[in-house]
Amino acid sequence: MDNEVSMTPPAPTPSRALATEAVHAGRDDLASLGLHAPPLDLSTTYPSYDSRGEAERIDAFATTGARPDGPPVYARLDNPTTARFETALARLEGTDSAVAFASGMAALTAVLLARASMGLRHVVAVRPLYGCSDHLLGAGLLGTEVTWTDPAGIADAIRPDTGLVMVETPANPTLAEIDIRAVAHSCGSVPLLVDNTFATPVLQRPVEHGARIVLHSATKYLGGHGDVMGGVVACDEEFAARLRQVRFATGGVLHPLAGYLLLRGLSTLPVRVRAASASAAELSRRLTADPRIARVHYPEIGGAMVSFEVYGDPHAVIAGVRLITPAVSLGSVDSLIQHPASISHRIVDEGDRQASGVGDRLLRMSVGLEDVEDLWADLCQALSDGPVPRARTAERTARPSAEPSARPSHASAPSDRSAPSHAPAPSRSSAPSRSSAAR
Repeated sequence: MDNEVSMTPPAPTPSRALATEAVHAGRDDLASLGLHAPPLDLSTTYPSYDSRGEAERIDAFATTGARPDGPPVYARLDNPTTARFETALARLEGTDSAVAFASGMAALTAVLLARASMGLRHVVAVRPLYGCSDHLLGAGLLGTEVTWTDPAGIADAIRPDTGLVMVETPANPTLAEIDIRAVAHSCGSVPLLVDNTFATPVLQRPVEHGARIVLHSATKYLGGHGDVMGGVVACDEEFAARLRQVRFATGGVLHPLAGYLLLRGLSTLPVRVRAASASAAELSRRLTADPRIARVHYPEIGGAMVSFEVYGDPHAVIAGVRLITPAVSLGSVDSLIQHPASISHRIVDEGDRQASGVGDRLLRMSVGLEDVEDLWADLCQALSDGPVPRARTAERTARPSAEPSARPSHASAPSDRSAPSHAPAPSRSSAPSRSSAAR
């Protein structure tokens, strides 16, 4: 590792297509350093013979939260490899900065602590959210208080001590969508946090529509291979400085090897998301026409996630797959399927879970890069023992209209120079936009 590599992000480059940014962001200085692959710095500490200078830099960080100038000090404060990933993710999301953490939940925890440190402990949130996000907010483990509402009720739910409005769109696991711009307008001066884990910046960049904080479980699509855990928050530099101070104090740092793998994962993110999304759209079409399926959830924005409700036993489907992996998590190159009511949303109160559309017969599938015919064959054999109803329900094939505040905005998908064009989607059944372990 060349310790002269600066931890300060390089100067902004001219506007480039998302696919180009994914490959080059965070790596722009490599050629000038005589390198092709990004260096991996595993040091936990760094030598310095100028203790007075170190004291001044540490004091400056404690005051401002800005990255220290010069060589690194200590790995809990910052790391050159992790900084490259942060720079790249910020560029993909269109924000000033990004701050990486050991997991998505560590990232959300830091956001809540940063706002609470300003006396803003109240959160307004829209269900469904990822189950552990729901639990962290509702259980008050960090001294926060949450008001659950639908998108239309956000403005009325905001109080003087509200520090954050949080939504997830498309939502985990129902894939319900929210109009980010409309919600951001309802927030007024309160920051809107959008969990963008499912969409990724390939499909939408929430800050372009008024969100001020973007959260990712980087474990999922950003890493993309099921072998790295991390979380990241993209935001303006002012809030990023506070997050760095929280990260330093609490120790929820991203390991540099994870930062290296996440930076590498970003380089193929657009290709992976687009390929998997095409297969997911095709599978959702076929599932919609399958008489063994009661309801299919697939978002207007597209993406690689499909949720569906079966007439038969969902546990039998989980036990019956052979190619698709029955496991939690998502966003990997291989396809995964899980039963949210048993795992990812088990921690959410049953009444809240049901009210937010997470029923007992709902299955969530993360579509990977396998051939779509092989995936369909595996689903068909796993569904083979399920009952076939005599008639389809109207709900299954109808496309209900959404309330204006909950209707998705197609403008939220950046064009490539940013986002892909989506394959035609099947008729969709939308889940309720209000109320709800591993993702």
